[in-house]
Amino acid sequence: MKRGSIFETDGIPRIQEALPLALQHVVAMIVGCVTPAIIVAGAAGLENKDQVILIQAALVVAALSTLLQLFPIGKKYRIGSGLPIIMGVSFAYVPSMQAIADQGGIPAILGAQIVGGVCAILVGLTIKKIRKFFPPLIAGTVVFTIGLSLYPTAINYMAGGTGSATYGSWQNWLVSLVTLAIVIGLNHYGKGLFKLASILIGLVCGYVLALCFGMVDFSALSNAGWFQLPQPFAFGVKFDISAIIPLAILFLVNSIQAMGDFSATTSGGMDRLPTDQELNGGIIGYGISNIVSACFGCPPTATYSQNVGIVGSTKVVARKVFSLSAFILLIAGLIPKFSALLRTIPQCVLGGAVASVFAGIAMTGIKLLVSEGMSTRNTTVAGLSIAIGMGVSLSNGCLNQMTSTIYDGLGMTMGLENFQSIINNTFASSPVVLATIFAVILNLVLPKDPKPEAK
Repeated sequence: MKRGSIFETDGIPRIQEALPLALQHVVAMIVGCVTPAIIVAGAAGLENKDQVILIQAALVVAALSTLLQLFPIGKKYRIGSGLPIIMGVSFAYVPSMQAIADQGGIPAILGAQIVGGVCAILVGLTIKKIRKFFPPLIAGTVVFTIGLSLYPTAINYMAGGTGSATYGSWQNWLVSLVTLAIVIGLNHYGKGLFKLASILIGLVCGYVLALCFGMVDFSALSNAGWFQLPQPFAFGVKFDISAIIPLAILFLVNSIQAMGDFSATTSGGMDRLPTDQELNGGIIGYGISNIVSACFGCPPTATYSQNVGIVGSTKVVARKVFSLSAFILLIAGLIPKFSALLRTIPQCVLGGAVASVFAGIAMTGIKLLVSEGMSTRNTTVAGLSIAIGMGVSLSNGCLNQMTSTIYDGLGMTMGLENFQSIINNTFASSPVVLATIFAVILNLVLPKDPKPEAK
């Protein structure tokens, strides 16, 4: 068999060669794919059966979104990149989704996701014009803010989950810290699959320890069936302006971030940059897949950077390998027993498993900022934007007096409490929105750093 078969996009490797490579990609992303769904389900207060539906949708849509990127539709105006990319539910949206779920529930998230998908399509159609507003300085600021805002979620999960009767118990902390220690150890000392699957292995070990403490509840597993198709509009859809604005902004930012993943995939695995058609089609496909996924009750998806890293290290770009990964995800998503099993994972185990992921997100933001150089101007843009975003989100009610004044000045009739709720949910519920807005504005108005003189 020719070596080029797995190192070419149209290569057709043998199943015994493709299967372990496909499993490697599934192992690297599956925890990251289902955990945001679990977190959002908890924030929305869903019952066990609805949580299983949400997890099932996350797996099925990840498979279908990946296949759309691998095998694009159309020629001149393409939907999908045609690149070896893995898609899945993204942590980037979790802080905003938690805030929205607390107010408007899952329907408000899905309604905002449809609008966000439209925004992503518009970015794909006008990428060259919009790209200049989101340089690495802005992307780094946003990604770092996302990482910071996820830290409380990790700590609350490690302690057992807010509202839990055992919140903060020594058993929860022991299980979560053991899980975290295994993840860290494998990340730094493991090799090959052990390093790639560090989160999954840590989660399994933490799960076994939690079993010893009697923390695992199998009631949801016994009630779940063996086969079930996703249920369209199982949660309904609601269009709420206070939910639409923050998610739309995140979709704009993640569209630009996806360009980075597309570029890293082609440069790392194919020694070239992506074509305009691949970029446009990839982002349009990202938008359309999110519109469709909202109809199936799946939270927002995005490209998976960890899988991009695997492509760079292995140079394997055969789409057949990635389509096999998608097929495995699809089968897992069609089996409610599997989704229910994932739901039995105690929150302390999840917290220990994803704490390093959240830290990695923040550090990715820092890397992007450092790549731009930490001049006085850049530190002002990033530091002030993060400070405003985090500060407002942590200061409950700090916008109420201002919104009351605006309300009186405009003579609005919708009710002061409703108006304040919209403003707070849009700008104060998550730090990401204000951080993004301030970063874009400051980057536009502050004078650029002088270019170094040529020697």
